Amino acid sequence: MAPSADRLGYWGRPTSTLDWCEENYVVSFYIAEFWNTVSNLIMILPPIYGAIQTYKDGLEYRYVYSFLGLAAVGIGSWCFHMTLQYEMQLLDELPMIYSTCVFVYCLYECFKQKNTLGVFPIMLLFIFSVSVSVVYLQWKEPVFHQVMYGALVACLVMRSIFIVTWVYPWLKPVCYISLSVFLLGFLLWNIDNLACDSLRSTRQRLPPVVGAVTQFHAWWHILTGLGSYLHILFSLQIRSTFLKHRPKVKFLCGVWPMLHIEAQKTS
Repeated sequence: MAPSADRLGYWGRPTSTLDWCEENYVVSFYIAEFWNTVSNLIMILPPIYGAIQTYKDGLEYRYVYSFLGLAAVGIGSWCFHMTLQYEMQLLDELPMIYSTCVFVYCLYECFKQKNTLGVFPIMLLFIFSVSVSVVYLQWKEPVFHQVMYGALVACLVMRSIFIVTWVYPWLKPVCYISLSVFLLGFLLWNIDNLACDSLRSTRQRLPPVVGAVTQFHAWWHILTGLGSYLHILFSLQIRSTFLKHRPKVKFLCGVWPMLHIEAQKTS
């Protein structure tokens, strides 16, 4: 991670345990990491719209919570990168655990009867979330959070591959696109961490707008936000297919994918 920049802004000296590679308070006096902040819009606006549409389609609330959980991560990340304060860092990192637990529940309970609750997986994921929160609040080690988050993502990857291999092979494209987009974001996240000095030096030689393209942590937000959103659509398609609904992909403004669910007609 990059060392804290000497330049101070509206929110004062950073208190977070992480300070990313984007230079602080360069674009705006009121936003510590401008590009890392505004890139979270992709994790806020589309998921909120998705939650509203899912509610209108009458599918189970677990999928509404999935969309809202992703939006909560985006809002928390916005606050964290805008302020670089420790409290806002927790508002970003802990919802990542909670929302991914919802994703895991949806994917592992997708072949149950409608409106049934899996008490055991709910309790297991609840205990996991509470345990991670308590340990992280005491230990304050970012690597611990990253490993726990990675373990949840690994559960999603294994379950997704199982489903598209043995149950619904026709869903392979959306599954692998989602995973590929997410992994590309993870790759850029690592490059941003490992090559920060080179990236900062390169930005100084480029026009500001062009230099913004080298903000790889912002690309991590964009790509993982898109990958997570596509994963929810993937999970929704599995569930709606099992319930004998008719999932139909539509594109908002001809670009952004949305899943509309229509009840199966009976004769």
